[in-house]
Amino acid sequence: MNLYLLAAGAAPESKFGFVEAMKEGGPVAWSILAIMIIMSVGSFYIMFTKLFEQNKVIKQYGAVQNQFWRASSLKEGATKLDKDGPWRQLADDAVKAQEDHGKMTDALESHDYMHGSLQRSEDSINAVLAGGLPFLATVGATAPFVGLLGTVIGIYRALINIGIAGNASIDKVAGPVGEALIMTAIGLLVAVPAVFAFNWLQSRNRKIAAMLSTFSTDLLAYMNSNGAVKPAVVAAPAAKPAAKPAAAPAPKA
Repeated sequence: MNLYLLAAGAAPESKFGFVEAMKEGGPVAWSILAIMIIMSVGSFYIMFTKLFEQNKVIKQYGAVQNQFWRASSLKEGATKLDKDGPWRQLADDAVKAQEDHGKMTDALESHDYMHGSLQRSEDSINAVLAGGLPFLATVGATAPFVGLLGTVIGIYRALINIGIAGNASIDKVAGPVGEALIMTAIGLLVAVPAVFAFNWLQSRNRKIAAMLSTFSTDLLAYMNSNGAVKPAVVAAPAAKPAAKPAAAPAPKA
């Protein structure tokens, strides 16, 4: 009985867990995990930076509606916009196109020139807003396959261990199979947020593109009509009248 207990106590204990599974996978598993971490960190960095950039552009659009069109000229209106914003870029390009308008001998050519100048400016802004989104699309499309690569390697190592041991005991199979399943799960966890962020940011970019197109069209109409055509501006709210001072109490008799 004592010999049996000693033999049982001396038997090696199998440890299972994430680190053990990764050690079982070897350098290939660690390399795949490192790639997954880089993909995930890059995806979240792009997600938050682009979201901040989009919120800033949308917020600046309020100045276009409330301040820009109240100005008496394009130059004056441009000074009321943020220097680093896309709306200021469009306004400055419109001012430059208007200044070059007089150099055109044909009215049709001048109109096309102004329209082309604003379109080029609009396209450059949309290109900046779309920066980083291809990385999210790439991560969403490739991360599951990178995880699948880890799965295939893990199953392959499990089969090798079974062949060397000559039996399919759980201690020979559990480690590599666990590593394989972990890699599959990590691949999905990396891909799903990237795909979600890509679709969401794309939809917001389309909304901003529509705003840019509207502003560009209004600028072109304003220039071609010499300021006669411009969007209606909501009147600023009137200041509330000051409260009347309370009447002094009547003197007692």
